[in-house]
Amino acid sequence: MTDVLLTVGTRKGLFIGRRSGGQWEFDGPHFNAQAVYSVAIDTRRAVPRLLVGGDSSHWGPSVFHSDDLGRTWVEPKQPAVKFPEDTDASLERVWQLHPASEAAPDVVYAGTEPAALFRSDDGGESFSLVRPLWEHPTRSQWMPGGGGEGLHTVVTDLRDPDAVTVAVSAAGVFRSLDGGASWAPSNQGVSAVFLPDPQPEFGQCVHKIAQDAADLDRLYLQNHWGVYRSDDAGERWIDIGAGLPSDFGFAVATHPHRADTAYVFPITADSDRVPAGRRCRVYRTGDAGGSWEALSAGLPEGDHFGTVLRDAMCTDDADPAGVYFGNRNGELYASADDGDSWQQLASHLPDVLCVRAAVMR
Repeated sequence: MTDVLLTVGTRKGLFIGRRSGGQWEFDGPHFNAQAVYSVAIDTRRAVPRLLVGGDSSHWGPSVFHSDDLGRTWVEPKQPAVKFPEDTDASLERVWQLHPASEAAPDVVYAGTEPAALFRSDDGGESFSLVRPLWEHPTRSQWMPGGGGEGLHTVVTDLRDPDAVTVAVSAAGVFRSLDGGASWAPSNQGVSAVFLPDPQPEFGQCVHKIAQDAADLDRLYLQNHWGVYRSDDAGERWIDIGAGLPSDFGFAVATHPHRADTAYVFPITADSDRVPAGRRCRVYRTGDAGGSWEALSAGLPEGDHFGTVLRDAMCTDDADPAGVYFGNRNGELYASADDGDSWQQLASHLPDVLCVRAAVMR
């Protein structure tokens, strides 16, 4: 069985799992008592670099990195992510850390609260504010979602390092085709049921976006009510929620190799944030949202109340693929067969906030 590194960010630290020979071993917590909202595994290096967005209740947020798979950690002497003084803003949280493509080998993006995009050109050791998005003419009308005003998703295009897509809660999807020099809202077809105009140009509460493995112009979007697909890199979206027990949820992930294959974890409602039907089930589509199947073999069978947050589900790049999710009950689950069957890897962890996995080559 393929060796895998699994990072689990929780409300009280980071846990690191390693699968070797089919057996899992975990250590941690690293960053004890810090909330870890973002983790990235940068596999563009010979030894993957781990990047962690930690949030100390005493010292505040910071970005750490490790080049020895978590044995030691480096925190820059100066804050890696810091708002310039003229913005009159201060960093509250690092919601996302995203290594760009092989075409931009040292570029890492950070999404923050307040909602902003930062770019690093040195592998995540220092970041600078992407001002054209911060100064976007619509910004004064952006509203915070339930978890705050955060830029929580970054998607880069393997074919074009200048193409970047981000999602903001609750401002919607924005795209740049010129390396961040300009940005345009890309929300056509995505609803905002909580606004007087349910189809605005911007203002949607997008929860997560994931990119198809085979068709890079195909994106999947989990909204605050609604599951959508785009076939033109986000220019237009169509509803693909039919067949799900609820189209409310936070997480969406895609299969690393198989086209048209995505995973969601439906939640009952925004006013009742528990698994749909109180059942712990992942739903998978193999036809780009034309139909959905419930995946539950090995998952709890009775009433269940563990909510899966937006970054708490992921896949690795094994074949067959590993699929992973953690929940606010502190449970961690894994599948080594594309989601067909599951095993529990851990229980009684603090709230799971984010999960990232990578094959060790």
